[in-house]
Amino acid sequence: MRRLRLAVRLLPVLAALLLGALFALTVALAVALSRRPCLGLRQRLTRRFFQALARALRLRLEVRGEVPRGTHLWLANHVSWLDIVALGSLRPLGFLSKAEVAHWPFAGWLTRQAGTLFIRRGAERGDALGEALTTRLTQGLSLALFPEGTTTDGSVLRTFHGRLLSPAIATGTLLQPVALSYWRLGEQDRDAAFIGDDDLVSHLLRLLDNGGTTLRIALLPPILPQGRPRQVLAGECQAVIAACLGIQLQTRAARSATAKACSCG
Repeated sequence: MRRLRLAVRLLPVLAALLLGALFALTVALAVALSRRPCLGLRQRLTRRFFQALARALRLRLEVRGEVPRGTHLWLANHVSWLDIVALGSLRPLGFLSKAEVAHWPFAGWLTRQAGTLFIRRGAERGDALGEALTTRLTQGLSLALFPEGTTTDGSVLRTFHGRLLSPAIATGTLLQPVALSYWRLGEQDRDAAFIGDDDLVSHLLRLLDNGGTTLRIALLPPILPQGRPRQVLAGECQAVIAACLGIQLQTRAARSATAKACSCG
């Protein structure tokens, strides 16, 4: 009975993935015909795909705050690959991903067609990534980053790295802090976290077996970056997200940012 239930719940997911493949083919055709990257089209179709996938995954969203208009650099704590599905369904966004994802079967192709930027090691490649981020922000395309650089179970908040905030400072793009937490049956849903030795298939089956999950998304007041060091901005974003989630920060820089945020509040 359990296997039958899982099979039934998998069908909408497969349908959503087929829709994503159709959108990816549409983008590939548009790029080939126009000889342009078609970044706006990529983001719009990717949003529709994420909306369909969120419904298929039974990913219920509870959004607090106003979804921002205009160009923003979204900064969120990172708990699961579901974070990307959820945020990408709220509005057209571009994402960053680790380089190895680009080579994953099918998923890598989808992420490439979605216009995802990939993080590769090395100073020269880092400069190229910064230039790509600056170009997209200048073109009015919003982006989302997970400045912890890895996922957690949601009970802690790792240091926010400010290296990738330079394009927002250079272009004067507003920072949009976002606090994410997963819930099920009135309690925090630790099963939703994608950490440790989790693999995508096992995590997906666990999610469907649990009947999905609820993601609470808090869109906090935007932060103006101009004239401020990137690590100070990263610490301030980390502080306001930690305060929203009720997580106590450990690092000296984060404590300083928290005190500053409180004094301004």
